[in-house]
Amino acid sequence: MDWDIKPSGVQGVLDKTLTAAEGLQKASKALETTLPNAAKHAGTLSFSGGEGTGMGPIAAALAALIASHNVRLTFIGARTNASIKGAMDATTAYVNGNLEQAANAQREALKTPHVVFLEAIKK
Repeated sequence: MDWDIKPSGVQGVLDKTLTAAEGLQKASKALETTLPNAAKHAGTLSFSGGEGTGMGPIAAALAALIASHNVRLTFIGARTNASIKGAMDATTAYVNGNLEQAANAQREALKTPHVVFLEAIKK
């Protein structure tokens, strides 16, 4: 395996990636607050003309959306963290002259992250 890494270039890409990841994290946090609040105020169904009880169809749809995006965003966050750490570790090993360690760091970063979801634990 031939390596031709420019550590300053890697650092520039990692800086941009970290900035983008922070934006994604902020958006994720906003969803955690906004969607449940919207679901709470979406209303319920009433068949007798009185006040409805339980979760209405809009609230149920928003709850499903929250659950779906939570799974995706958690995985994306774990993948991003593993990629950033792998790039940093591989570059550090390369700079230190340890190409085998650099290859191992790269290989580890490419593995699918193991993500545990709270919903799966509760069931």
